[in-house]
Amino acid sequence: MKSFGEFLQSGDWKGEKHVPVIHAPEKVKAGETFDLRVSIGDEIPHPNTLEHYISWVKVFFFQDGGKFPVELAEFKFTAHGEGGNFSEPAGATKVKLNKSGTIYAVSYCNIHGVWENNKEITVE
Repeated sequence: MKSFGEFLQSGDWKGEKHVPVIHAPEKVKAGETFDLRVSIGDEIPHPNTLEHYISWVKVFFFQDGGKFPVELAEFKFTAHGEGGNFSEPAGATKVKLNKSGTIYAVSYCNIHGVWENNKEITVE
């Protein structure tokens, strides 16, 4: 049996329109709220049609020395337009962290599968 991890695809978001882009500071202060935004297709727009679209993005945080990641956010995109794009696959939330770690984002394209990206974040 295959592990789900074997299905995850990755790449440079500047050259691959499916990779989630994590917009967050590299350093934050412990316990202080910061803006976290995840988007798809920053450099190369991803289509958002009935035939080809990003269905969802999930965001997790894995704390340094932690045992399991925790889910920070889930964004679902249900407005797919025939003949045009009604929405862009992006979501935002506010986050507070107490320890450094890694933010992971996973996106799902109905044609090209599951894509991942990550960003380390330092908590001071």
